[in-house]
Amino acid sequence: EQPIFTTRAHVFQIDPTTKKNWVPASKQAVTVSYFNDSTRNSYRIISVDGSKVIINSTITPNMNFTKTSQKFGQWADSRANTVFGLGFASEQQLSKFAEKFQEVKEAAKLAREKSQENMETSSNQSQESGRETPVANQVSSLNGTDDEKISHVGPETPEQKSENDLLKSVVDQRKLETELQTLKESNARLVDALQEANSNTDSWKSQVSKCQEENTELRKRVSELEVQCQEVNVERERNAQLTVRIHELEVDLQDKQQELENLRKQAEIIPQLMTECESITAKLQAAEVTNRDMSENMKLLQAEIDTNQQKERNMKMELKKFMDVLDGKIDELHDVRQGMSKLGIDN
Repeated sequence: EQPIFTTRAHVFQIDPTTKKNWVPASKQAVTVSYFNDSTRNSYRIISVDGSKVIINSTITPNMNFTKTSQKFGQWADSRANTVFGLGFASEQQLSKFAEKFQEVKEAAKLAREKSQENMETSSNQSQESGRETPVANQVSSLNGTDDEKISHVGPETPEQKSENDLLKSVVDQRKLETELQTLKESNARLVDALQEANSNTDSWKSQVSKCQEENTELRKRVSELEVQCQEVNVERERNAQLTVRIHELEVDLQDKQQELENLRKQAEIIPQLMTECESITAKLQAAEVTNRDMSENMKLLQAEIDTNQQKERNMKMELKKFMDVLDGKIDELHDVRQGMSKLGIDN
């Protein structure tokens, strides 16, 4: 058997008691494969979870795969007396599995029809070979024996009749002598055979015992071969598991090769990225130098601002003092003006 299609899905089986609920056959998504046996011209669906075979379904032309949802499908196996269900990761995987099921079903149908045609051809040939014997008998009956030819010659004269009667009597006598001689020879052979049988009875008994021993040995050998056949079946299952595992490893290897190819493509971009990184690093260093210069300038400006603020506070204090002096002078002038106005009134 060779795998012709492989996918991954969650496997379920119908509950044998309720026939309604699904029972998970695998704890996680496992590999599900179509296998083709070219010698028997048969197709099977096989799935293995670790060392346990959870699906071993032979596809027949009467089977149907049904999509019950966007990611779930099922089919009934009358030989296994159960219904298998598969849950896929995507609708595309379900569609591919369903298409392959239909292709395998058609191939199984063609194989069955071809085998039936071969059986019908062989039966027709056997019937034709069986019909040849009556035809030969009919030919021999049409040809007839010598006696029949003599009896159908035509009208006879009295002389010919007497001669024919004489010939018939001679022929009958010769037939009787021949039959007698044949019986004597058969009797002699039977006597010899009887004597030989009596003499060989012991040898036949020994041969019978030897045959019985050989029969016992053959039975033992048959039992040993049955055990070996069971071992061969186990080995076949192991080989099937190994084939599935090899296919999984091949898929993983293809994924790893794809990853390696992506890494190689990324490695080709690395020198360009290094150049860009160096230019960005140079720009960053220049920006850091500019930042330091700007920080120093900001410190100088902050110092100048602090100095100007201090000068402004000093000027405000001096202006306040000046305003206080000016207010005093204004009050004095006002007093002088009032005194002068009083003096003018008095004068």
